[in-house]
Amino acid sequence: MPIEYGGGIIQEHQTVRTRVGMFDVSHMGEFIVSGEGAAEFLDDLVTNKPSDLLEGQVLYTPMCYPDGGTVDDLLVYRLESQKFLLVVNAGNLDKDWEWISRHGHGRANVDLKNLSAEIGLIALQGPQAAALLQTLTPVNLRDLPYYHATRGRVGDADVLISRTGYTGEDGFELYLKAGDAVEVWERLASLGARPVGLGARDTLRLEARLPLYDHELTAEISPLEAGLGAFIKWGKDHFVGKEALAAQKAAGLTRRLVGLEVTGGIARAGYSVYPRDGGKSVGVVTSGTKSPTLDKAIALALVDPVWAKVGMELAVEVRGRTIPAIVVKTPFYRRPAQADN
Repeated sequence: MPIEYGGGIIQEHQTVRTRVGMFDVSHMGEFIVSGEGAAEFLDDLVTNKPSDLLEGQVLYTPMCYPDGGTVDDLLVYRLESQKFLLVVNAGNLDKDWEWISRHGHGRANVDLKNLSAEIGLIALQGPQAAALLQTLTPVNLRDLPYYHATRGRVGDADVLISRTGYTGEDGFELYLKAGDAVEVWERLASLGARPVGLGARDTLRLEARLPLYDHELTAEISPLEAGLGAFIKWGKDHFVGKEALAAQKAAGLTRRLVGLEVTGGIARAGYSVYPRDGGKSVGVVTSGTKSPTLDKAIALALVDPVWAKVGMELAVEVRGRTIPAIVVKTPFYRRPAQADN
């Protein structure tokens, strides 16, 4: 997947916000977890609760180390009563497979398969995504709610159609045999879906305040610090990292992820954050860019909770000088209310 396809990141970004773009995300990892013990195994492995899913439902969840740091954030699909699909970040594929396999070792009622090399994945995103995809599938997309999936045909290919995405727009992710991906990609392109690269994928997800592993989540950053407490199911008897996360919550967080609007420059990952009137650093930028939709510089930063309130005036050090920043509500962008087609 290239940074951009030739028209520029801004143009590709605006295509997704106003029309429809498509991403080749076949590099993502896909694991199958099945067997009588699959649901219980996954409940133990991740912070959310896959056992609550109905067939065809999807959930987002962090997966933690025992110390509360984040292994990865992923999607879990309940394909059948005892069969789940896990979709993991490409950069973590090998690490995640080793981690999941280690925890599944010795469980006679759990079967694990790594199908990453066999599955292609196309993300179709934007306000016109449903209308375009509907011309290629007999599946009634009006009946497919957000964070649900169904099997169907797209063109001549058998596809798992998921109403999910990583852009803040309505859209779909299409899981299919790797050998069918080119044909479906070309059919979508012929109908007006424009290829979009990694550059716009990053600006889109940042506007929507969606975390990126190795930035907002790492082995040293917990889901609580990243503001993902809603995806932690404390009522479960056990999950890896529960004790550490509970202790962190009880003691009070020492840093929180906040949104910043920045003036006078662009804050990039790793830049230090300070009080506006000077003093010691109170945090660090995890992601930053110039928002094509808002036409202003935005960033996410981990800061001392004292400075995490909306309206707090801060500064970011950019190449030896400090520029003003202010804590703002997130997401920075929310798509206009509209009926999904």
